Amino acid sequence: MPYFPFAATTGLEKIPLETQVLFIGLLFLGGLIISRFSIKIGVPAILGVLLLGLSLNFEFLNISFEKAEKIFVFGLALLLFYAGLKTDIKTIRGFLEYGLVLAIGGVAISSLMLGGLIWFLSSPAGDFIAPGFLNNMPIGAALLIAACLGSTDAGATISVLAKVQNLLPDRLRHLLEFESSVNDPAAILVFGVIGGIFLSSGAANLNTEASLVRIGLTGLRDFLQQVGGGLIIGALFGYVAKFVIDHLAHERSQLLIVAIAIAFADYGCTQVLGGSGFIAVYLTGLLMTNMTYKNNDINHNSLQEVLLPFNTMVEFTIFILFGLLVNPLSLMPALPVGILTAAALMLVARPLSVLIFQPLSPFTTKENLLVSWCGLRGAVPLALSYKLMAEIPKIRGIDPSMVYSLTQNAQSIVFIVVVLNLLVQGLSLPRLCSRLNLSAT
Repeated sequence: MPYFPFAATTGLEKIPLETQVLFIGLLFLGGLIISRFSIKIGVPAILGVLLLGLSLNFEFLNISFEKAEKIFVFGLALLLFYAGLKTDIKTIRGFLEYGLVLAIGGVAISSLMLGGLIWFLSSPAGDFIAPGFLNNMPIGAALLIAACLGSTDAGATISVLAKVQNLLPDRLRHLLEFESSVNDPAAILVFGVIGGIFLSSGAANLNTEASLVRIGLTGLRDFLQQVGGGLIIGALFGYVAKFVIDHLAHERSQLLIVAIAIAFADYGCTQVLGGSGFIAVYLTGLLMTNMTYKNNDINHNSLQEVLLPFNTMVEFTIFILFGLLVNPLSLMPALPVGILTAAALMLVARPLSVLIFQPLSPFTTKENLLVSWCGLRGAVPLALSYKLMAEIPKIRGIDPSMVYSLTQNAQSIVFIVVVLNLLVQGLSLPRLCSRLNLSAT
């Protein structure tokens, strides 16, 4: 069992139901107040919500690792479905190829670079900085941490740039939204590939060449099954969704029920059949956005408008629940590595992953500079960190004596990076946008 660094003492069952309802209402109201204050000082609202949960950190939330992981899997499925709905290909005509390369290739390159830096700079348990090639963090754990941090959050970026939106070119805004939508499933795919390399061979005998070949073929088969299954079933559910909307949804108010039903059925069916449910829900959302429907009042804009409040609620819940569950004391050992990882992500991995594709970019150097600094992290890295906790104990060759601390510190590193990333880049983005003096056309 992975270590779950959360405090749990009395449990919610000993608290009256009325008190629980009151607590939930006040919690969300407080989060709304904090998010409003956060926007005024120029940081993403989700950061304020996250810090609110961390500052409260009630110890009676008796939620086990398995329960928390399930909550975040549901949330992640809905976030990816909405990301697909937000991917309107018509808005990125002229730079679709570059957007895809930046979203998919950028995630892969930044994850590899960041994972290498974490491996080189961190101690085996991730509790102090120890540069060198000996006595490092397991490379599999370092790469999985980096893969968790591969996804960006365009919503956070656009909200931060709201004060200077007249200085942000429309096509640049469309690129940021598109990249964020596509790199969500890309980050999950990279996470799965790394897991397949370092985890699938856990019980295998690596002493023979035949074993290595067998492991490679098994990993390739699993990868193709995950991706292929996700693409096929996701495409099928896209047409199922069109049929449901055209023939069963008679009112616009029913679209939320349709969206949630399709997303959950899509994810569950794909997982049962051995594919990647996250890829499937994203593709289904993408197809739904770029289809036409019988009812003129039902289009990709109405789908997004109906699902937006629910998507916001999911993001809000992920951030506030994560803050409530994480024990602040558990963050302290990972603080040095977390700060260094955040700096490496913002100053090295993200800028280089954008710079590498500069020759393919139709944007100016100044615009690409802004893109490289717009890599705000959001709900997806936090949700993936629960998957990370389940995977680290399965890494081949890991020392059993350090599983406990490494698992705790790995999630803490992700948490610290997300907070610092939102704080530093959130505060500096509007100023950078103003200094670059971009044309809003």
